[in-house]
Amino acid sequence: MDIEMFEKLAFATKEIHAGNKKNSEGSATTPIYQTSTFIFDSAQEGGEVFSGNKPGYKYSRFGNPTNTVLEDKMSLLEGAEDCISTSSGIGAISAALWAALKSGDHVMACGTIYGDTAALLNYGYKKFGVEVDFVDMSDPENVRKAIKKNTRVVYIETPANPTLKISDIRAISDIAHEKKDCLVMVDNTFATPYIQKPLLLGADVVLYSGTKFINGHGDVIAGFVLGSKQFIKEVKFSVQKMTGAILSPFDSYLVIRGLKTLSLRMERHCSNAIKIANFLEQHVEIEKVYYPGLKSFNQYELANKQMSLPGAIIAFEMKKGYESGIVLMNSLKICRLAVSLGEAETLIQHPASMSHVIFSKEERLSAGISDGLVRLAVGLEDPEDIIQDLKQALGQIV
Repeated sequence: MDIEMFEKLAFATKEIHAGNKKNSEGSATTPIYQTSTFIFDSAQEGGEVFSGNKPGYKYSRFGNPTNTVLEDKMSLLEGAEDCISTSSGIGAISAALWAALKSGDHVMACGTIYGDTAALLNYGYKKFGVEVDFVDMSDPENVRKAIKKNTRVVYIETPANPTLKISDIRAISDIAHEKKDCLVMVDNTFATPYIQKPLLLGADVVLYSGTKFINGHGDVIAGFVLGSKQFIKEVKFSVQKMTGAILSPFDSYLVIRGLKTLSLRMERHCSNAIKIANFLEQHVEIEKVYYPGLKSFNQYELANKQMSLPGAIIAFEMKKGYESGIVLMNSLKICRLAVSLGEAETLIQHPASMSHVIFSKEERLSAGISDGLVRLAVGLEDPEDIIQDLKQALGQIV
């Protein structure tokens, strides 16, 4: 299929056919090339492959045919020039930042952000002489005020974890690109390429925890970096040569399988989430619901502008705070108490007593995480069953 024809195809067709390659045995499914090394026909051929003068595979840390199919598929779905898969989402983030930064550079990141990304910036890059500032990017003018001469990366997570705060990718990219040497990176994990396309909105680099919706089955840890060929070439050097944080071919095979149903899953995730968000918004024990699909969400119009669907993550505040959050967690029968998201099962967690228990209250509050905040990652079950489960659990709060 030529590229011009492929570009005209709908997303649901692309997610099934993108990147697929005919293999020597004619397998209809991408094979798992479960090998550490590859054999050459001659020393001359080996030299040609190692020197880069001839395409080919030499050692699975530097590339594997199963991984190539997955990376090509992600590139085509995202509209990126190139992609590299990594062994985790934080591995993808680390690799992208490593490729972009040096001592003396400045990173500006969202004020509310995935905890391990915040830790990586605060305790990882700072000790190598990288300046880091966390800024509320819900107002793009805050980005303009905080940008410095040495700013090399503006790092956006939208919707943000776990508060669902939205950042205007287009407006922030326009401001950041007033500096020619500044990259805009977007963690698009909550949205997926089916819902949001950061590169089309002006971003330079897109990052994913492939563990979540991209895979969709809760059985893989994976990550992706997508961007220009030149930037991904630099990322590949840091991942494959320097750190070895590569994805295994078996995990690539599982993610390829998961991607075939991404659009179907996201449609169901989102339709379930809006029904559950509406229920929660009316419940007496809930103070506030944060969900981009609700008209009460203070960034509803921006979410509609840059996202085709509102996503499947809901955050809400318990009226009675910390203890009511624990009661809710301990009273659920169907919703699973677990971190992560994007699985067939609905997952729920109370950050103050679970994922963010190691942070001080001041640190949590500065990131917008109150004692009563709950994050619900809506799954693929019948929504009425999830609503009934939440209803009976909320009924246990005295």
